[in-house]
Amino acid sequence: MNQKSSNGVARKRRVFIVDDHPLVRDGLANFINQQNDLAVSGEAEDSAGAIAGIESCRPDVALIDISLKNESGLELVKTLQTGFPEVALIVLSMHDEELYAERALHAGARGYVMKRETTKNVLIAIRRVIEGDIYVSDRVVNLMARRMSSRKASAATPVQRLSDRELEIFRLLGQGRTPSQIAEDLGLSLKTVQAYCARAKEKFGVTSLTELLRAAIRWEDAMHVK
Repeated sequence: MNQKSSNGVARKRRVFIVDDHPLVRDGLANFINQQNDLAVSGEAEDSAGAIAGIESCRPDVALIDISLKNESGLELVKTLQTGFPEVALIVLSMHDEELYAERALHAGARGYVMKRETTKNVLIAIRRVIEGDIYVSDRVVNLMARRMSSRKASAATPVQRLSDRELEIFRLLGQGRTPSQIAEDLGLSLKTVQAYCARAKEKFGVTSLTELLRAAIRWEDAMHVK
């Protein structure tokens, strides 16, 4: 797996970490740097820092938190996949893999790891994507297989039918953010956020923002219970 440098010594593969929690970054960096074949080449707490850092150090792998502060990790994955296709992207998430893993892969990630999994799984994911493979849990593989074998699109829940951006706005609504605050957080116009909310209301079969907000709060609470 190790590539050789010009002097014949095995080159450590470079890993970039994107997470808005310093303690998480420090913990991952310390663990990765203990490996003989891996080294952390940079860190960032937001999308702007991630793009600049990855452009500068050109890592082999980037670990990306899906829930950056007031930002969408999925949107960052899409941006990085377009700008740096040679970098293997792994999404780290506290959110249910049943909903987010497949979205992450569609966005361009090569792996999806739940934060509650052991650090050993993170290493397995890193080494697997370096080899050109995909890493997801056995549970996700089974879920995706069942979904592909099912022809009943109507079986999808309202949340599953949301687009990536609609889901991000729905999640922020559940965290108590107003449409105006969400527009500012995501760098969108209020009119655009309202349009996404309107489409989300249709998928939930509700007619008011209050009803959508209640659904978002219930969903967000359920995610934390898991």
